[in-house]
Amino acid sequence: MNEPSGQIEGHWDVVIVGAGPAGSSAALAALHADPSLRVLLLDRADFPRDKSCGDGIPPHVGVALARVGVTGVTDGWTPLTQLELARGETAVARDLAREVHVIPRKVFDARLVERAVERGAVLQRRRVHSLAELPAGAVVVGADGAHSFVRAELGLPWGRRALAIRGYAPTPDHRRGTQVIRYGDRRQPAYAWAFDRGDGLSNVGYGELLPGPGEPGGAPSRALLMEQLEELLPGAAEGGTDWKGHHLPLSGWRWHQPDGRVLLVGDAAGLINPMTGEGIYYAVATGVEAGLAAARAVRAHEPLGAGALHRQAVRRLLGRHLKHTWAASRLAEHPVIVDGGIRVARRDPRVFDELVELGLGDGRISGRLVLGLAGGLGRKGAERVTDRLRGRLSGRVGSAG
Repeated sequence: MNEPSGQIEGHWDVVIVGAGPAGSSAALAALHADPSLRVLLLDRADFPRDKSCGDGIPPHVGVALARVGVTGVTDGWTPLTQLELARGETAVARDLAREVHVIPRKVFDARLVERAVERGAVLQRRRVHSLAELPAGAVVVGADGAHSFVRAELGLPWGRRALAIRGYAPTPDHRRGTQVIRYGDRRQPAYAWAFDRGDGLSNVGYGELLPGPGEPGGAPSRALLMEQLEELLPGAAEGGTDWKGHHLPLSGWRWHQPDGRVLLVGDAAGLINPMTGEGIYYAVATGVEAGLAAARAVRAHEPLGAGALHRQAVRRLLGRHLKHTWAASRLAEHPVIVDGGIRVARRDPRVFDELVELGLGDGRISGRLVLGLAGGLGRKGAERVTDRLRGRLSGRVGSAG
């Protein structure tokens, strides 16, 4: 199929660059708010298409989509009920408070795109190279992923990044119905995973934090990533296919959204959980907020006001959570704290649930978690954790992204 090029023709109220979960959710939300809007959804690929990812769909995704009248996106897929966290010999395995699904992005993304088109969005295959190609009066949503040209044109820098590799391999009997995360010893976060899809296959992979500017070392090779996967989850990659690597732009202390008519969502907004690498909830939730903000700005005949509306909505939704995940990710750079967190979660199911919320949804660091973690590390460890956490959450340590 030939892609059109040059200036986009026609009159559009909202133009969305990228039709993944963030972009499709933005289209769904805009049209839920105002079905008369003319919404153009652009993507460089035809759907269904594969996307490298852990494929985890937290329950929070369904809640965000239900706000704009979308249900049933996980139908037909077996929910997972258990999560195992481990580092070396230290491990905890518990039932999840709420079910999680693992659905290949080839399926999940296509479902959202189909819903957006059914609701009235126009889907067009197109690779956009410049904001100048887009209609001057439209609200623009940048949902074009970890290498977003929309973000680049706004002049926004990226924060910390991680690199991961993913494949699909047969699920052994002992890992059915389970998500497994096993932490390694390299630059944190560094862990291998195996997430049962429920159809005989698991999403398996390994990822780690990339060195920042001025830090020693370079990006790990594919061979090293695969070696770490085998070391942490022996045999998990056996029979694996469809191996793909991907970058993860991790969220930082604050989230930046400029004024104006261009909105950023999902990976393009630098919204990936720095503890776990989870990004689907952030993508859908910020996509929904962007669609609602776009619709409100268009109705008010003030497209230039969309940026402020979107920024306020996302900060209300995720502002405190992002600070807490950033602080937790910095603490997790220390193996003794990772081990302590796992031990506390093994003793106290409430702490386990809080860690899951912090890593998969919009949770925060609770007093219970801090006290449990500090108690498990002894007096000196408690003082160290308390001091570090107080410093992180007070903002004395500089911004990251």
